[in-house]
Amino acid sequence: MKLPHIKGFDQDALNKYFKNTGLLMFGRVGSMAIKMIVNIMMANYLLASNYGVLTASLAYVFLFASVAGLGLDSFIVKELHRQPLKRNQILGTSALLKAVAGVLCIPVIFLAWQFFPQDNIPYYFIFILSFTGFFQSLTVVDSYFQSEVQSKYIMYVQIAGNLISAMIKLGLIYFSSPLLYFVYATIFDVILLSIGYFLMYERKGRSVFQWTFNNEIAKNLLKQSWPLIISGIMVSIYMKIDVLMLNKMLPNGAEEVGAYATVVMFSEALNFVPVAIVTSLFPAILNARRDDPIRYQKRLQNLFDLMVWLSLVFAIFISFASPIIYRLFKPEFATAAPVLAVHVWGSLFVFLGVASTQVLIAEGLNRLTFIRTGFGAIVNIVLNFLLIPTMGMMGTAIATLIAYASTNFLLLFVKKTRKQGVMVVKSLFLITLFEKVSKKN
Repeated sequence: MKLPHIKGFDQDALNKYFKNTGLLMFGRVGSMAIKMIVNIMMANYLLASNYGVLTASLAYVFLFASVAGLGLDSFIVKELHRQPLKRNQILGTSALLKAVAGVLCIPVIFLAWQFFPQDNIPYYFIFILSFTGFFQSLTVVDSYFQSEVQSKYIMYVQIAGNLISAMIKLGLIYFSSPLLYFVYATIFDVILLSIGYFLMYERKGRSVFQWTFNNEIAKNLLKQSWPLIISGIMVSIYMKIDVLMLNKMLPNGAEEVGAYATVVMFSEALNFVPVAIVTSLFPAILNARRDDPIRYQKRLQNLFDLMVWLSLVFAIFISFASPIIYRLFKPEFATAAPVLAVHVWGSLFVFLGVASTQVLIAEGLNRLTFIRTGFGAIVNIVLNFLLIPTMGMMGTAIATLIAYASTNFLLLFVKKTRKQGVMVVKSLFLITLFEKVSKKN
């Protein structure tokens, strides 16, 4: 594949990682398409109220279960890349750390429920879903295949898992099953994915039974990742708190959440794209940082440009297509169409945020990740308090959009990240695009 007009990307490096990125994209697109079809059918079957209860339950647990990842994934890839001979120790230590954190989340969720319950959600829904963090511990296998630039194996697991999950949920709809069964199906999705990771790892001649725990590696991983643990808490707050506030603050909260969930489903449909691109290109970016500072800066600018171009096309398309999209749903969801046209513009800042977070990690500025996500969380909470009572889910969409934007513009106000912030702004306002066009003319 030749891209002669994109300066700064080494052709050999591009060829090396493009195949991995393409396979990862293919797997995610396939998974997204399956999930989207099933979720549309689920929403139409459960209707806005029950779909809202299920969504709010997932959001509540996500606030805590996301912490069980301990922010380790990026560092696992980094450590495997740096110390490949210690693979079993790194993976075993990481998996145990995640499993313990997942178990600890269960009583924490129970205690939180005593003080901050959601009145229209049965606690046993929350209890069932609270095991999510524990069952996600085998996701370290994903990090292993990333470090080997072999994401195609993860693609196989994800597509197979989503097909089985889809058949189960379609079966529940066909047999007119109650809402509780969909809660069980949701936690089973996580278990199924973990089983798939285990089987794929074993199939490639590796064995999880060779994994061992190492205290020094554990201390090193936690020392590196603790800012991202706090960042994960902040991210989960500012990504999911809007759903819980919407559910809590309005008399018809469940219905609003159900409709808003369909907005988020379409608006965030391509959020895996920046993750897939950055994950695959990150080793090349690290190499450039080590070997050639000028090439490193060019690659970063091109990466930010790419994030903006992709998200801009997506946002424009969804904005115009939103009325057509909601013809797929029952009439009670129709009020969500204009909300989608607003919310989708947050994808610009999400795409840029994924890229800039990896850059912060590469430059050893891990602590700044939770500072800016904490800032975004505060902005989101304050704006939701102000806008939800009068604007409902449209207020939530506006609050989310501004919160996402604020985390990117904050880079301009920190000395160590100001250069990166300028690069983000240049990409966001298409300045680098105009510069390239003017040079050609």
